Amino acid sequence: MEFELHTPEAAPEGAGARLQAVSDSMGGFLPNLYRQMANAPALLDAYLDLTELLRKTSFSPAEQQLILLTASVRNGCAYCVPAHTSGARMAKLDKDAITAIRDEQPIADARLEALRKFTEEMLETRGKVSAASKKAFLDAGFTQTQSIEILIGIAMKALSNSFARMVDTPVDDVLTKLAWDGNDRV
Repeated sequence: MEFELHTPEAAPEGAGARLQAVSDSMGGFLPNLYRQMANAPALLDAYLDLTELLRKTSFSPAEQQLILLTASVRNGCAYCVPAHTSGARMAKLDKDAITAIRDEQPIADARLEALRKFTEEMLETRGKVSAASKKAFLDAGFTQTQSIEILIGIAMKALSNSFARMVDTPVDDVLTKLAWDGNDRV
């Protein structure tokens, strides 16, 4: 299936203004994921709304990106892994943590590793995490509220990872140096 990479000017009704707002907020850059999602304006709205809701959680921007990158690796998304690698860098997530997540290795920082492990277990068990995982998450300094806020990031990545894999979203030229080849696991 090929889906058009829309511009704000030529997008289907209901998507143009959202694409323009994204482009404006990103200094003129418009990710291919959004350009393809514009083929279904409601899908684009859902993804952008989840993005905004994740920003309202109590996770720091770096922790938000850790969740998104971890889910994208787990879900085998060749588009989203480079995108969230870049996002994690911009959010100032530790470079070694980013590398560890991409390579599916433990993170040296215990707090970040607890978040990575909890995210992975949430994905693997579809929310049926063990009491030990819940305790480790809380013992690392996270809250009960955060244990459920994480669902926003997971839902966001279920949507975009599935979409990008289904339509084979091309990695943006500016992200090709961050390409990731682990997309065959799912």
